[in-house]
Amino acid sequence: MSVKVTSIMLGVKDLDRSKKFYAEGLGCEIGQDYPTFVNLNLGDGSSTLALYERNAAAQDAGVSPKGSGFTGISFHYIVGDHDAVDQTIKQALSAGGTLVREAAASEWGGYFGYFADPDGYLWKVASPA
Repeated sequence: MSVKVTSIMLGVKDLDRSKKFYAEGLGCEIGQDYPTFVNLNLGDGSSTLALYERNAAAQDAGVSPKGSGFTGISFHYIVGDHDAVDQTIKQALSAGGTLVREAAASEWGGYFGYFADPDGYLWKVASPA
C-alpha cells in the first residue's frame, strides 16, 4: 500500500470566517460548499483542504471537540525566495491571520516565518535559500 494524503481536514470554530480566510484571503478555490463543510482546491499536485465545523468534525470522528495548545501539526508552504515568504505572510495577516514567528534567516541557510489561521492552525512559509 502506498500512503497518499488526498485531503487535509481542519475542524474550525467559525466555518464562514475560515472559508473567507482561505478562499478570499489566501486565494484558494472553493470546490464544494455545504452548510457544515467546505472543500478547497490548493492547486495542481496538492491535497485538498477541507474545513468542517469543529464540533461536527469531532462528532464524526467520535472524539471530544476540546483541545488546546500545540497539536503537533503545522502546514508547510515552500516558496522560491525571501520576497515570496514575506508576501505570503503579509497576505495571510491581511486576511485575518496572526503572526506567530517573524520571517528570518535560519541556521540551515533558508528563510522562514510562521502565521496562524483564525483557528490557530500553524503555517510555516519557507524558502530554501
